[in-house]
Amino acid sequence: MIVDSALYRRGTRVPVDCDTSDFTRLRSLLTGDDFVWIGLHEPTAQELGDVAVAFGLHPLAVEDAVNAHQRPKLELYQDSLFLTVKTLWYVDEQDAVETGEINVFMGDDFVVTVRHGQGGALHASRAYLESKQQVLSHGPSAVVYAVCDLVVDGYESVAAALEIDVDEVETSVFSEQRTRDSARIYTLKREIAEVRRAVLPLRDPLRRFVAGSVPGVAVEAAPFFRDVADHLLRVAESIDALDNLLSAAFDAHLASISVQQNEDMRKISAGAALVVVPTLIAGIYGMNFTHMPELHWALGYPMALGMMAATSIGLWIVFKRSGWL
Repeated sequence: MIVDSALYRRGTRVPVDCDTSDFTRLRSLLTGDDFVWIGLHEPTAQELGDVAVAFGLHPLAVEDAVNAHQRPKLELYQDSLFLTVKTLWYVDEQDAVETGEINVFMGDDFVVTVRHGQGGALHASRAYLESKQQVLSHGPSAVVYAVCDLVVDGYESVAAALEIDVDEVETSVFSEQRTRDSARIYTLKREIAEVRRAVLPLRDPLRRFVAGSVPGVAVEAAPFFRDVADHLLRVAESIDALDNLLSAAFDAHLASISVQQNEDMRKISAGAALVVVPTLIAGIYGMNFTHMPELHWALGYPMALGMMAATSIGLWIVFKRSGWL
């Protein structure tokens, strides 16, 4: 569906005397440095095909935008560029990172944004740009910057949420209580891998924008892209650090399990000793040899029971002091 479409002149949105879905007519109204920004959300092949005809979009890029599930990338065509970025948002209840996608077609006098998924709504970016005439005066490059800035801000939010969960895992692993953290550690590492698949491929397009090596992107927009690239680098470093922390937490969790198993074996051994020694006494006393003085002694049976109790209590005290029980 078409979310919004508008014509911008010298950084200001101007009214038009035609239907904003009449793209051919809308483009014919452009003069000078004017440009059109068309926003689409999960369009059908027919809807995006109409836009492609009006703005001369490359069919391969159109196919990628319709099918979605693309890797972040920047592709240059004869008179336009095609940028794909991944949107991320975090579902804390499930420790899950959900993904969406934004595809951007940019030419000298147009920008077409195609959004898939629930995240990365661009109405806030459009409102921000319309309130910043100086930024929007950079033309279509300003829209590309706004999209990248919105997406990377989402990455930072996801990284912050993951950091909280990783701290919770560390606290749980090193607590005195017995916990089962391996499943959650695996889940978080899987979600971090999802974030990495979105973050790392985007570094190269932003580097090219900062260097001013992308035709059609205004040189004046380089400082804005530099700021976005710096934020992306911070996210990448944060994600790497979180992944390393989870690996260390998993190793510590395994070591903790090994220590707990050793303690359990000591307790089992101590418990067995408490039973084995009285059994030994009972076994010897119950052999009933003829030439054993205590067999015909009236206090022989109480003596055996006393020895069992005394040795059991003595062993219990020794094991308790040594921490085996």
